[in-house]
Amino acid sequence: MIESDLTIAIPDMISNSYFPIVAASELGYFKREGLDVRLELISPGDKAFAALHSGAVHLVGAEAHTALAVFPNWSGVKLICAQSQGMYWFLVMRSDLMIERGDIASVRGRRIAAAPWVEMGLRRMLVAVGIDPMRDLEIVTPQEILDRQVNTGVTLARALEDRRIDGFWANGMGATVAVHRGAGSIVLDVRRGDGPPGCFDYTLPVVAATDHFLSIASDTAEAAIRAIAATHTALRRDVGLATLAAKRLFPPLEADLIRNLVQLDLPFYDTSLSEHTVQNLNAFAFDMGLLKQPVPFDKVVATIMSGAAKHDVV
Repeated sequence: MIESDLTIAIPDMISNSYFPIVAASELGYFKREGLDVRLELISPGDKAFAALHSGAVHLVGAEAHTALAVFPNWSGVKLICAQSQGMYWFLVMRSDLMIERGDIASVRGRRIAAAPWVEMGLRRMLVAVGIDPMRDLEIVTPQEILDRQVNTGVTLARALEDRRIDGFWANGMGATVAVHRGAGSIVLDVRRGDGPPGCFDYTLPVVAATDHFLSIASDTAEAAIRAIAATHTALRRDVGLATLAAKRLFPPLEADLIRNLVQLDLPFYDTSLSEHTVQNLNAFAFDMGLLKQPVPFDKVVATIMSGAAKHDVV
């Protein structure tokens, strides 16, 4: 039976990271599936998953590996679909430092800001290129991004502009705002080929549900997947819809910027969760101490996903 009233938590609203959920809500694709969705900003991601665990929300759209903060060994939770493919954060450094694109070593001796759990992607990349994230730089979590209803990327862009940090690791909206204001320059964009080999597959933005919810409302989860897939299709057909979807929720600057961000993300819009993706997600989680042993694909991904949705993205 479809649960028509649905609360979905996301850890960043004014962002491209979880925009497929935002757009599905604002453009009416959830409603077309009979779902009355309320979006709730709960940041950082572990707080969103804690709300899922407690039953305060029905679904979470966030970075996949953060589920393990609340559901050890993937026990009690399943990923129902991807919002898009690949690790989706950017390394942005102060523009006055004149750092070249791809120069990950530029973080040495610097103060880099990142949200909890998000910072793990940066730490793993640094280790992969021989940089000690504990010794060679300072990775900080500014107090203001620990507020339950803060938008991390745009908040860190302001911190960079104020020169309170040397750089940040956050979403595309934060990166674009920093560049637009002249405060920052993009050093790493993982989705577009920057960073060490394999970093694209560390994590990805997903939608997750508890096993209990899936046991009583699997048809609701299926409807949510269809709505997100339909939103992907609509944005591919007319990327200008991104501006319409952002109009009510985003400030004017960010609403103007979202269209170009979505245009860049369109090649990664795919709801599939493949064996390859989950294997690499689990390897990243193991490396970061979040898993103690391998977990089979069907213990991570909900069986409601069709066989076609499990294939690798072509």
